[in-house]
Amino acid sequence: MATLDDVRAIVRDLPGLTETGVRGAGTAGWRTTRGLVVWERGPSKADLRRLAEEGASWPDGVVLGLAVDGLEAKDELIAAFDEICFTIAHFDGYPAVLLRLDATPYDQLRELVTDAWLTKAPPKLRQEWLADNGLE
Repeated sequence: MATLDDVRAIVRDLPGLTETGVRGAGTAGWRTTRGLVVWERGPSKADLRRLAEEGASWPDGVVLGLAVDGLEAKDELIAAFDEICFTIAHFDGYPAVLLRLDATPYDQLRELVTDAWLTKAPPKLRQEWLADNGLE
C-alpha cells in the first residue's frame, strides 16, 4: 500500500506544488499558491478525546488530509471509499477528507491527490495541465 514517498512521487508530477511543513504540526504538506492540497495529519488531544467520546479511535499508520471540491464531494468520497476516507468533528464544514494512507492502493492515491490538486491549482495552470494530459 501507499507511503509518504509515494505521495512525494505523485506530487512531483503536478505543477505548482511546493512541499512545506504544516504550521505547528511539524509534518509534511504540499500546497499551491491557493492553499494546502495534501498534508500529513496526526490527531490532536481534542481529536482523540472526541473520538473516545464517540467510541471510536484514530487509525494506526499515516493519515493524510486531502482538499476536496466542496462538502458534497467530501460526503461522496467518504460514502464511496469508507474503508480509506473518513472525517472528524474538527473537519465539520471544511472541504477536506482524511485518508488512511497505508490502506490506500497507489493508483487510488494518485487519483485522489490529483483531484485534490485540481481543486487548489490556479485556473490557468489547471487548464494547461488538463489539456497537456488530454483531459479537456
